[in-house]
Order: sequence, then structure tokens, then C-alpha cells
Amino acid sequence: MDELIRNLAVYALPVLFALTMHDAAQAFVARRFGDNTAHAAGRTTLNPLAHIDPVGTIVIPVVMYLMTSFVFGYAKPLPLNYGQMRHPKRDMAFVALSGPGANFVMALIWLIFGILLQYFQVDESFPNLVAKAGVQVNLWLMAFNLLPIPSMDGGRIVFSLLPQKAAYQFARLEPYGFLILLALILLKVVTIWLFFVGSIAGKLLYLIASPLILLLS
Repeated sequence: MDELIRNLAVYALPVLFALTMHDAAQAFVARRFGDNTAHAAGRTTLNPLAHIDPVGTIVIPVVMYLMTSFVFGYAKPLPLNYGQMRHPKRDMAFVALSGPGANFVMALIWLIFGILLQYFQVDESFPNLVAKAGVQVNLWLMAFNLLPIPSMDGGRIVFSLLPQKAAYQFARLEPYGFLILLALILLKVVTIWLFFVGSIAGKLLYLIASPLILLLS
């Protein structure tokens, strides 16, 4: 029980910030491209309370953590109206990319925070664990959302890149997106995807942060 409470405390802030930045970034970019729907709903704010869903953000991740090694959760659905964008099919990709992009930036911030903790010889384990969790959670969320499945960010990027006819056929799979995702989870395909994308992104993170590491060494 003590380990469970400690893990929940360690991951609470990273998860809240990761979901908040993901949705706020997409709401902001959507507004820049002409869709004011998410902004009007108050989703461009950095206040986590505007984004969290009590069931999807809290209950489901905790239950899955207790029952399995795979944790899944979600924030409130982000209201977007691609029809209001100036170039809907093209702009969809930029909006979709902005969420995972924000998570990559957040992972970099947590990594820099961890590097600074080591440099200033902060020996307390809790802040170091939170920094590590911040990197992991954001890379996981980034990779997860980039799955090329309809209704997910990766699927919207695929739709944007496909020719019109192929994009239409791909979009017809969206009602089955959750079933496809569930099947891929059961088949361990999602685990392989998360490890592959996450490891590449992790190496890129350390490459970007390497000048700071050298400077402080």
C-alpha cells in the first residue's frame, strides 16, 4: 500500500501537466488556424481542472495500474470543428501534431529539471523520481497519441497526408477506432510501438540536452 501511494504521488503531477499541455496546445493551434471551438470552451488554459475527466484521468488509470502493468487514461474530449479551419485537411495535421509536440517539450523540461537536481546535488529521492516520471509519462503520451489509428492524433495525421479518396476510406474506420486500439493492446502491438517511438524520442531528448549536460559536468 505504501508503494502504491508513493507511485501515485510521484506520477500525479506529471500526468496532470502532460494531459493539460497536450490539450491546451491543440486548442491553441486550432484557434490559430480558425477554429475557436476549444478556446470558447475554456480549453486553451493551463489550469488542469479545465481538462481532467474524473473517470478517465483518475479512476481508470488507478484501476488499470492496480490490475495490469498497462496504464491508460484520457482527458475531457477536446471540442474541435475542423470545418472552421482555413484549410481543414491540412490544418488537421498541425493540430494533431501540436499535442504530441507539447508532450515532447514537457519531457525536455522534466529532463532539464532532473539534470539540475543532480547538478545542485539534491539527494531527496522524491523530486528525482518525479522528474524521471515526467520524462516517461510525456514520452509515453506522445508515442501513444501518435498511433496511426483513426480518432487518435496519429490517425488524423495519416488522414491529412493521404490523397482525398484514400483519406475518406481511412476515415470510415473511425467508429471502430477504440476496438482497433483494444485489439492492438491485447496483441502487444501498442507496447512495441510505445517502446520503439519512446526510445527514439528519448535519444533525441538527450541529444538536445547534451550541451547542458556538458556545461554542468
